Amino acid sequence: MTAWAELHVHLEGTLEPELIFALAERNGIPLPYADLDDLRARYDFADLQSFLDLYYTNMQVLQTAQDFADLTDAYLARARQAGVRRAEVFFDLQAHTARGIPPEVALGGVHQALAAAEAQHGISTGLILTFLRHLPAGEAMAAYRQAVETGVPLLGVGLCSTEIGHPAAEFADVFSQARADGLRTVAHAGEEGDASYVWDALRALDVERIDHGVHAIEDDRLIDHLVGERIPLTMCPLSNVRLKVVPSLAAHPILEMLRRGVHVTVNSDDPAYFGGYLDDVVAGLRAELGLTDADVAQLARNSILASFASEAEKARLLA
Repeated sequence: MTAWAELHVHLEGTLEPELIFALAERNGIPLPYADLDDLRARYDFADLQSFLDLYYTNMQVLQTAQDFADLTDAYLARARQAGVRRAEVFFDLQAHTARGIPPEVALGGVHQALAAAEAQHGISTGLILTFLRHLPAGEAMAAYRQAVETGVPLLGVGLCSTEIGHPAAEFADVFSQARADGLRTVAHAGEEGDASYVWDALRALDVERIDHGVHAIEDDRLIDHLVGERIPLTMCPLSNVRLKVVPSLAAHPILEMLRRGVHVTVNSDDPAYFGGYLDDVVAGLRAELGLTDADVAQLARNSILASFASEAEKARLLA
């Protein structure tokens, strides 16, 4: 099986309906859904915000460290089936502390599963703390400090959530601090927003990877810059279709970008909500975009090279 690195996946977005109901029962939390079918019927999203509303409602079931460990381990088990051998996962700490979950509980549970991932699933991992863009930048700095104080190892920091109307520059200080502390940097851009949002993330935050970057295709100068600087785009085609960023997989620009030399990778984003894990995304692209075996091999190679794994690990995965 081809080895992949998954570089754009939100742990909270891997919360499957069955686990939502199981954790709700475990923790005595009432759900606003009659049953699994009622919940699944709500997964028809008009846009990013309609998804986020459900996303934040469902994560209320995550209460204990064991809940967070179970969530993380379930993703890792499924990712292994998809061919993932390296996973750099996003985690929205602010979404949990805002509802009273202590940082050490949320991060401790995630770390418990990640620390066992190599032995249990054959997957090396890294944890990326993602700041919620719709909240004040000062709260991002507070969340970063809380995370550091727990002692849980962090690979990097990122920026996610509602893009429009929330300039990347507002978060420059916390990204600068993370870099000074030796962490890697990524940011969502060019999903809701146009190509200018990608430029903003690159210039204001000095990020090493752009998450999504779909609308970069509209700016030839930006494409040339991405190619010339070898800046990866961690693209999520199924997510983009489900959130109406593109009308269909057949209309997705990932293959054009690949042909033009952009360092694109393929990822699942929030697979419990958007119709599939990494292997499902690849299968969809094969069917709708005519991806060849050579294209798939290049995307897999790109994913490993774009990862923040050590050079020795990259060589092992490529082999």
